[in-house]
Amino acid sequence: MRLVFAIKALSSAGGGAERVFVEVVNGLAARGHDIHVITSDRPGQLSFYPLDSKINWITLGIGKVDRSTTMFDIIARVWQYRRKTCQIKPDAVVAFMHSTFIPLGISLTATGIPVIASEHILPAHYKTRPIERALLAIMPWFTRRITVVSDQVRREYPKNLRQMTEVVSNPVTIKIKQRADVTGQGKKRKILLSVGRLADQKDHITLVEAFARIAPHVPNWDLRIVGDGELRKKLEKRISELELSDRILLPGATSNISEEYSSAQLFALPSLYESLGLVLIEALRHGLPAVGFADCAGVNTLISSGHNGILVSGPDRITSLAEALEWLMVNETARTALVARQDELPDSFNLSKVLDQWEKLLRDVSSEV
Repeated sequence: MRLVFAIKALSSAGGGAERVFVEVVNGLAARGHDIHVITSDRPGQLSFYPLDSKINWITLGIGKVDRSTTMFDIIARVWQYRRKTCQIKPDAVVAFMHSTFIPLGISLTATGIPVIASEHILPAHYKTRPIERALLAIMPWFTRRITVVSDQVRREYPKNLRQMTEVVSNPVTIKIKQRADVTGQGKKRKILLSVGRLADQKDHITLVEAFARIAPHVPNWDLRIVGDGELRKKLEKRISELELSDRILLPGATSNISEEYSSAQLFALPSLYESLGLVLIEALRHGLPAVGFADCAGVNTLISSGHNGILVSGPDRITSLAEALEWLMVNETARTALVARQDELPDSFNLSKVLDQWEKLLRDVSSEV
């Protein structure tokens, strides 16, 4: 099939959606599909996660992909999406995330080219974004399907959108070279690890505050938050105010994330909401006990309290998180008891099965034209 996949950018330090995007398009290209990728990156930039050389990568060079999109950028992208896609004449188009599938879907109105919107966030994200919420509500007018990553996410959509929504899991392809030593034998410093984009949704500020409360009681532990994003300066400022710059580290994004998991002794994901905790799956597969919030979708289905981690709750997020983390940090036996087997997680995250799902969906949608 001739297919167009679109996402806002691939050149900046990648998040979970960008990594999944590249894994899917590379996988489909390897299966013989004619893949064209459209992003707003500037020509000549490299993809943070490498694209297969067989893929035709079209860079529009519109706007600054690491900042909020202006109205001028949106109009320019709508025009270019339509022009470039109509030149390719694909069997179907897949657009990842609302920043792309809304303008791209609108741009292809009346062209007869079927559009699939691949959503990687929960409807809760739109509660404080009335314009985006309104645009999401009219998606049936310009898209054929919406994909979400779990049944839990699908159930949160309103009925009119749920009827056109299909579950396509994210693949988990990380190669585990070494499982984590949660006891940290022989280590002078132990690591509490968190991985994720530095954004409001991930709520790293709560993790920073929680660690600050318990830092005097766990003097041989450091907090390491791997990722990048718009809240870096805010987090750095707060860490400096707490005088913990030597113990709370923000090393940025990395393409060698497995090494981070293998070197850690405990994992925390303080997110307010997740569509699917991809980094949590990876951490658990590396044998790390995990701590997250019981009311967080995409986390509460993966952490089983007392089995592979702890789900915390309570009116004060900082206090409840700090108490759970401290208990596990000082209790080596408890951490060891919460190490999950590598094969415990469902096989639905297998890349081959995910690609099968995509191929079936794409065939179904293209046949409806």
